Amino acid sequence: MLRISNITFTMEGRPLFEDASVTIPSGHKVGFVGRNGTGKTTLFRLIRGELPLESGTIEVPRNARIGGVAQEVPSSADSLLDTVLAADTERAALLAESESTTDPARIAEIQIRLADIEAHSAEARASSILRGLGFPSEDQSRPCSDFSGGWRMRVALAAVLFSEPDVLLLDEPTNYLDLEGTVWLESYLGKYPHTVLVISHDRELLNRSVGAILHLDQRKLTLYQGPYDTFDTVRRARHAQLVANKKQQDLQRAHMQSYIDRFRYKASKARQAQSRIKALAKMPEIVIDQECAVANFAFPDPEELAPPILKLEEATVGYDGKPVLRHLDLRIDQDDRIALLGANGQGKSTLSKLIADRLPLMGGRKIASSKLRIGYFAQHQVDELVLDETPIQHVRRLRPDELPGKIRSRLAAGGLPAQVAETQVSRLSGGQKARLSLLLATIDAPHLIILDEPTNHLDIDSREALVRALTAYSGAVILVSHDPHLVSLVADRLWLVKGGQVRPYEGDLDSYRDMLLADSRSAGKAPKPDTVQPKPARKPQPSRDVLRQLKSEVTRAEARIAKLEEMRDEIDRRLADPDIYDAARVADATKLQVKRAEVLDALDRAEALWVEAEQKLEAETGQTA
Repeated sequence: MLRISNITFTMEGRPLFEDASVTIPSGHKVGFVGRNGTGKTTLFRLIRGELPLESGTIEVPRNARIGGVAQEVPSSADSLLDTVLAADTERAALLAESESTTDPARIAEIQIRLADIEAHSAEARASSILRGLGFPSEDQSRPCSDFSGGWRMRVALAAVLFSEPDVLLLDEPTNYLDLEGTVWLESYLGKYPHTVLVISHDRELLNRSVGAILHLDQRKLTLYQGPYDTFDTVRRARHAQLVANKKQQDLQRAHMQSYIDRFRYKASKARQAQSRIKALAKMPEIVIDQECAVANFAFPDPEELAPPILKLEEATVGYDGKPVLRHLDLRIDQDDRIALLGANGQGKSTLSKLIADRLPLMGGRKIASSKLRIGYFAQHQVDELVLDETPIQHVRRLRPDELPGKIRSRLAAGGLPAQVAETQVSRLSGGQKARLSLLLATIDAPHLIILDEPTNHLDIDSREALVRALTAYSGAVILVSHDPHLVSLVADRLWLVKGGQVRPYEGDLDSYRDMLLADSRSAGKAPKPDTVQPKPARKPQPSRDVLRQLKSEVTRAEARIAKLEEMRDEIDRRLADPDIYDAARVADATKLQVKRAEVLDALDRAEALWVEAEQKLEAETGQTA
């Protein structure tokens, strides 16, 4: 159990936590959310003991191992596989000792412990994790120094997952993954055997991999049961209720203040006026959570062009004379919303650069409208901003004749208000830098926007604002993103980049996810021996009584599941009611959240019993019920 009790901590004079408390039971998987800069990463450092608390305590189980992705990415000559294996320090130490010790008793102890920690399967497990994160078997023997920083971050993630700490702390783990790696990680975390606390802005990961959300707001910690969507519904309902309550309170304050101003100096009303002054001073202030209010994006709409706006015929593209993609026959119209699927290294960014005129053709034809304007955003462009200049100066470089008021209006429309417009880029947050880069990329009202990983520095609410802006935009969109939620809401066409080819993918994102998970599972299985197995003896037919009993078990399990689902839905309905968060009913909301956790646990057990009953029935009849 991870217990945080009444902690207070200040960073550089700014309070991040004030008497904050939360308890996370062992084995629970929790998503950690809150506005950027509020102290989420700092809490991880406090849990690891890297920073001293001002007051309060943080307790973890005795001898529990706390792990997270190392800040220093591996860059040695050791192979990827050896680097991951070395993360299990106990196994490495036991193996080293086994080669040097001569004491028979100690040798026996070492072998027993190696068996207990399943050391014999360590290489297979490490290799499976590396494959899931995008490293094929042939790359796993290469040294870490052969890979770029982003790929080495994946090795660091693989290492901590392989070591299986008792408390796993992950800070934005999908930022350096592609969609394929993100889908694998969602599945892996859902099955992780110990406690997980993950900071993430990936809505799908927070819906699929965790069972609770820890919210950091106004220097307090609040734990909500359920995935992110449930938390979001509750938060917005609570916000709406607070806004209504504050509006009513402001009217009441104004009425009381008016009475005070009129009668405080009149002898006949002085006592009543003084009473209202005291009541006004004691009235608790309602503080509105500002997270629900997020600045929007705005992409200027272009004029309409005749279709197609761009076409590739038998095109080939690559680097230094070496083709990456061949035989490209693709067409883009102005109303297209296209997402590029495929693992990193297959050529998604290469295709994006070709379409954006950042790479020349090596062969074939590229036909584009003479009036076509293309806006191109790639993650590295955020790092190319001039750090000692302001957003105003960046825009003025592209619009030297534009009046200052017009420039400020542009910045405000892109979510960069007046105080940010005159701030040096070096002092902006990652999200503000991304907004500025997006504004610069789309300032000419492009007919086609190419977005290559646009969300790495955007929080969840800003990602939703980006979805709204892209939906309203009247030009074409080509999207490369590891965020499944963004892809599913924006794209209506999918192109799969694989094996040097680009082909339309006929399924949807869910079918692509299922395919990736199926490939991952099959890749981890040992090959079947090429031997002919004798046919099993024919199984005798079960009796009617046995069949009736098995079918009854299935029916009872299904009825139990249906009942628990009704209970869950009713609790969710009640939790979505803003009135439940009135001060007088806080205890009711807490009880409902506890009850929801109990129902979900019972639902998991009921589903397990149903699966077991179905399997028994199938084993007896040779078919599903």
